[in-house]
Amino acid sequence: MKVSVIGGGGLVGSCAALALQFGGIVKEIALVDVNQDLVEGQALDLLHGASLTSDQKITAGGAELSSDADVICITAGLRRKPDESRLDLINRNVALFRGILSDLKSAGYKKDAVVFVVSNPVDILTSLAVAELDLPPQQIIGLGTVLDTTRLRSMLAQRIEVPPSQVQVTIFGEHGDSMVPIWSNAQIAGLPLEKYPGVTSQLIAEVEKKTRGSGAEVIKKKGGAGFAVGVSIADVIHSIALNQERILPVSSLQNGAYGLRDICISVPTIVGRQGAQSHIEIELWPKELTALQRSGQVLQETLSKVLGS
Repeated sequence: MKVSVIGGGGLVGSCAALALQFGGIVKEIALVDVNQDLVEGQALDLLHGASLTSDQKITAGGAELSSDADVICITAGLRRKPDESRLDLINRNVALFRGILSDLKSAGYKKDAVVFVVSNPVDILTSLAVAELDLPPQQIIGLGTVLDTTRLRSMLAQRIEVPPSQVQVTIFGEHGDSMVPIWSNAQIAGLPLEKYPGVTSQLIAEVEKKTRGSGAEVIKKKGGAGFAVGVSIADVIHSIALNQERILPVSSLQNGAYGLRDICISVPTIVGRQGAQSHIEIELWPKELTALQRSGQVLQETLSKVLGS
């Protein structure tokens, strides 16, 4: 499988490429960027470590490298400022994103390619890609709340001193301020979270608050997220490459799940070679369902402004 990473010269794109290299699953990684020197340098740096990682073809260049890619991962975009919400990015990033889509259409792309949007605001830009690309909607997905979910799991694990891989709690909704942690189904190693030793409502509230602000905290302290988003991207791409049909909270076009329609937003989604193959509904607390539907309304209101611009 060939993966092209648009924005491969930047922090997010290069971290994704490194995670894909360590994963050793995809056959070819193509880094695409408008800054040719930077992207060639990133590719060269990856190539230098190839004998210690995996046997992959690594290339760098322009949009033409995406024409035969199986997965087109779009990470290019302007960074969020520390005091700026993800949705505030929209006026600065939509024009850039439309230019990327235009370049893709000019260069051409495979009809069975999966377009994987990471650039923020990811739900809005994923919806925009659905509207403007000539591909089945299920083949266009966004990173959604995959990153938020691993942040929540990892920070909860740290607080209660358990292995992060044994924490099961997922975030639905917008990748942003209206995200909805689903505490009603949270577990630790298969045990109900609310009955786990040391877990209190105050602890849960503190972990949720820290998760909501963690993106801005990373931006403030080191300039932008890289490592966690890189492995999150690779996790989704590996599910596509191996046709694993894993359930992930990616952003994709909704057609009725939880009462959501005509907007890209994160709900439990079976992810395989065709992209977002289907959605799964589980019973939620009434307040969680209300919050999720409100999250969809927030995104719908923003999207209507984008499509009307």
